[in-house]
Amino acid sequence: MGAHAPFWPRMMKRATACAYLDLTATEMEREIAVGRLPHPVKLGNGLHWSRAEIDTYLERLTGEAEVSDDWRKGVKLYAS
Repeated sequence: MGAHAPFWPRMMKRATACAYLDLTATEMEREIAVGRLPHPVKLGNGLHWSRAEIDTYLERLTGEAEVSDDWRKGVKLYAS
């Protein structure tokens, strides 16, 4: 791969999205089914995944995303 990361398109077909996530197609479908990855959208003649939407799901999954509507903020038990 060299010193530079590969270019990842804004909208990715299944094989590209799988490579981006380092998942098999079966693993990716399983993650979509349980809600950990987004569903594709129809674009042109096929299904595509948004790189930005995949990144958003991954940020939520890893805890890197800021949750603006966290219901726990107003509950004394969970207040920080």
